[in-house]
Amino acid sequence: MEASGKTHELPKVKSKVKPARLKLDKLPPYNVLLHNDDENDMLFVVQSILLLTPLKAFEAVRRMYEAHRRGQALLLTTHKERAELYQDQFKSKGLTVTIEPA
Repeated sequence: MEASGKTHELPKVKSKVKPARLKLDKLPPYNVLLHNDDENDMLFVVQSILLLTPLKAFEAVRRMYEAHRRGQALLLTTHKERAELYQDQFKSKGLTVTIEPA
């Protein structure tokens, strides 16, 4: 205490330290590739793309045709965990999707 009766205040310090969050845009990107097959109907493939991805109808049709003509098409690029999820979801529909580092 000072002679005047006032006390010195200590600077406020945050007691809780927030853990650093890993930003998704900082994760290494992975490509999700759709492969052509001779078993599934083209409409089914487009419907599956629309159901499982954020792609709109025009892009879904374009990628389905690209996979049909060239053997594979890039569906989208995302982080590895989400790419693996897409791969599993397409597999559950009988479609072949692979992932690779972008």
